[in-house]
Amino acid sequence: MTRAPSPTPRTADLVLRPGSERFHSRLDWLDSRHSFSFADHHDPAWMGYGRLRVINEDVIAAGRGFGLHPHRDMEILTVMVAGEISHRDSLGHRQVLRGGEVQRMSAGRGIVHSEMNEGSSDCRLLQIWIEPQQRGQEPGYEQKPFAIAASWTLLADPDGAAGALRIGAPAKLWRARPTAAQVLPLELSPGSRGWLQLIEGTVTPACPGGGASPLAAGDGLGFPAGGLTSLQAGAEGADLLLFELG
Repeated sequence: MTRAPSPTPRTADLVLRPGSERFHSRLDWLDSRHSFSFADHHDPAWMGYGRLRVINEDVIAAGRGFGLHPHRDMEILTVMVAGEISHRDSLGHRQVLRGGEVQRMSAGRGIVHSEMNEGSSDCRLLQIWIEPQQRGQEPGYEQKPFAIAASWTLLADPDGAAGALRIGAPAKLWRARPTAAQVLPLELSPGSRGWLQLIEGTVTPACPGGGASPLAAGDGLGFPAGGLTSLQAGAEGADLLLFELG
């Protein structure tokens, strides 16, 4: 395992996490990059961002994966980028999660699950952990496919609005695939804060005071509501996630 240098550039309003500085774990079957402290990687400067505790980008080899392991008191979202992963859990779910689908697992008072790539090629996914509103709740599971548009598509929401997965935390998650040079607005609820995570491509944020640098694949950026006003995709377009954290 290799450890990225720290600290990463921060300002009073913006928290930049360059993709190249994420923690990196590599096994013969797993290539994983951690935006925040995770497993053997620990840095007090990177323990999360508000309720957002984990963003892991994993590439898992065909025929391999994570065996049975437990979780509790965490809202866990898996965004499949490519390939497929087979999920099994102690609630009796047996599901295959494919590219374009999103899974929500509410660990609650306890759940045991496995994630195995039973496909014929490597799979790529982002696994996200968000602290729940309440601890010790009933565990639960949900997954569905989403047609990701050039504008923001809501993936997770406390109320399950607009067909999104219902998450037990004051948080929302969107995904967008803007085309070349397209501008995306950024409007968060007052008092909240946002986190951008670039999956592919590049975007240039616009903020009231100026000074925001372009973001590339793997980069993350935290900001307060009103701290960024819009994003403009680069020449190749982009694929990105937006979190609103209460």
